[in-house]
Amino acid sequence: MSFEVTGKLVVKYNTVQRSESFKTREFVIEKSDDINGRVITNYIKFQSVQDRTSIVDRHNEGEMVKVYFNIKGTRWEKDGKVNYITNLDAWRIESMMQGQPGGDPMPNYNTSQEGGFSGGGNSGDDLPF
Repeated sequence: MSFEVTGKLVVKYNTVQRSESFKTREFVIEKSDDINGRVITNYIKFQSVQDRTSIVDRHNEGEMVKVYFNIKGTRWEKDGKVNYITNLDAWRIESMMQGQPGGDPMPNYNTSQEGGFSGGGNSGDDLPF
C-alpha cells in the first residue's frame, strides 16, 4: 500500500553504504497542521534505498515537496530481546512549487518555439511545408 504526504524538505542526509550491496539515504520533511486553531508541527524522517537514494538530489532544502512512500515493518531479535522497527520508504518525490526545477511540469503547448523551421523566403509563413 502506498501513502503520500506534503511538507517542507528540511534536511537531506548523505547516502550511507550499509553493506557491499545495500545503501540508504534519509531525509526529513516538516508538516504543519492547524487542528482547532492550534498549529501542530511534525518532522517526518524518510529513507530511500538502493537506486532510489538519488530521488532527493534534485530538490532543495526549504522546498515544498510531495513524498510518495510505503510503510515497512521489521521484527528484530538480538540477545533474546525482540524489537520492532518501522521505516517510511520513499520511492518518489515531486516539487510542489510551480515552475521550479525538479518538478514534473506539464508541457506548455501555447509557447512559440525559437529556431523552428527555416523555410525559404516568406517570413510570415511558419508552415513546415
